[in-house]
Amino acid sequence: MFRLARFLRDFKKQVILGPLFKLTEAIFELIVPLVMAQIIDVGIENGDRGYVLRMGGVLLLLGVVGLCCALVCQYFASVASQGFGTKLRNALFDHINSFSHAEIDKFGTPSLITRMTNDINQLQYAVAMLIRLVVRAPFLAIGALVMAISIDWKLSLVFLAAVILIVIVLYLVMGKAVPFYRQLQKKLDKISLIARENLEGNRVIRAFAKQDAEKTRFAAASEDCAATAIRVGKISALLNPATTVIINVGILAVVWFGAGRVNEGDLLQGQIIALVNYMMQILLALIVVANLVVTFTKASACATRVNEVFDTSPSVTDQPGAHREEPAPGTKRDAICFDNVSFAYVGAEKPEEEDKEEKYALRGLSFTAAPGETIGIIGGTGSGKSTLVNLIPRFYDVTHGAVRVDGQDVRTYPLELLRSKIGMVPQRATLFAGTIADNLRWRKPDATEEEMERALKIAQAWEFVQKLPDGLLAPVTQGGRNFSGGQRQRLTIARALVGEPEILILDDSASALDFATDAALRRSIKEETKGMTVLIVSQRASSIRRADQIIVLDDGVPVGIGKHEQLLDSCQVYHEICLSQLSEQEARR
Repeated sequence: MFRLARFLRDFKKQVILGPLFKLTEAIFELIVPLVMAQIIDVGIENGDRGYVLRMGGVLLLLGVVGLCCALVCQYFASVASQGFGTKLRNALFDHINSFSHAEIDKFGTPSLITRMTNDINQLQYAVAMLIRLVVRAPFLAIGALVMAISIDWKLSLVFLAAVILIVIVLYLVMGKAVPFYRQLQKKLDKISLIARENLEGNRVIRAFAKQDAEKTRFAAASEDCAATAIRVGKISALLNPATTVIINVGILAVVWFGAGRVNEGDLLQGQIIALVNYMMQILLALIVVANLVVTFTKASACATRVNEVFDTSPSVTDQPGAHREEPAPGTKRDAICFDNVSFAYVGAEKPEEEDKEEKYALRGLSFTAAPGETIGIIGGTGSGKSTLVNLIPRFYDVTHGAVRVDGQDVRTYPLELLRSKIGMVPQRATLFAGTIADNLRWRKPDATEEEMERALKIAQAWEFVQKLPDGLLAPVTQGGRNFSGGQRQRLTIARALVGEPEILILDDSASALDFATDAALRRSIKEETKGMTVLIVSQRASSIRRADQIIVLDDGVPVGIGKHEQLLDSCQVYHEICLSQLSEQEARR
């Protein structure tokens, strides 16, 4: 947790003054039993009403000043804890956004969301408790013991024995409970994962009538989490009765032995009342300490999880000295070049594997694409098609070989410059809440209506957009759920086209389009984007048959590179794919 203290730098005043005000309140609280003792032993004993009223006024003053101190401390604690949480959450969000796909894959989206919400909320609460109670509770317990000693050191031995017994109870209970609090955070991750899967995949779940199965799965995860929480709750529940019994026995001992001291004239009745009050203060303070142990145990587990994210450095970053290498005048460069590229996902290799080649998702790929060429990429499911195109904008770094864009290794490019050259349309069409115009301006914030209209026409989306009541200002709900799958795909293609990138990557992004619209889209891209290098990943042979080059992948290995007619005769995999979709005559037409 101390590593996260840097987020409290802007709140030094609150962190210092808050506990001081709480300490002042605790001092006044320790004075109260002494004033009460004076009221009993002097005012009531002598029937001095004026003295009772004066000392009652002192009690009232102590209460008012203590309340004001507590309110000021509460204000400082709120400002510091909320400010700390805001800064920490923003820093964590910024750091997560620096991650490459590999780091996102490592943690998983549900876990990252839990760390940004639940874990940071727990840390905020710990900061508030740090300011409000960490100084007050121990001071009150120790102060009450000291005050008891100052009244009568013999009876204070009862206090000392009670404190030792309570500390032993705290140690035993917390020793059992703390590990369960750590487990709870992981089980919350699992609940978050199941909830996210169900919310995102609700249509698939309904289509397969799996609602009951998913309810059972969620209920099992919830019950597992609840069982852990109940178990730790049962253990923690022992704390209050055990400490209360110890304190009440202590109070009984104080009254019992104190009565004898009063009879002997060594103590006054008011002092016995003061000792009882101090005993209760010790009880309450130690219970607060126990709760603080629980709070900081949870916070420690949360801090470990948050620090784990901060400690993870993005594997894809701008290298020192990254810059754009300007070509010499008259030099021709390939738009894209793969030079003996192999790639393996992190964790793909298993220790027991003997054939280390099996770990590669892509291996031994070499090809070049000239400016303005169209490259088709085809292969079976899991053959490495998406992996290939994800290496171009450097979402991942190659394991071996090199990927070059415009003649320069992508690893030596500034990332922002590299990705400004590329228009990426991923497999999953994702739109963001706002308007159609807001989504289209992601690449070019100052894009004009004419530019957006042109991109929509190329993407075959203008026809349905112009029919909307608000046109380009039509609202888009979260994820674009108010549009059909085909409409979302065309809008994401239009978004990539705004700003006219040098390279356009369509990663199976026309799968929801009918054959006529798909053909019109490819024809429009070829005619309207002269000089733009286009990569089309598709499961349809008809979508890539007119490409200048076709790359055929089989289990990550390039088994054929060439034109459609050549591959039909020379590549068995491509021939089988074509014949599974087209007749022999259609394939050779």
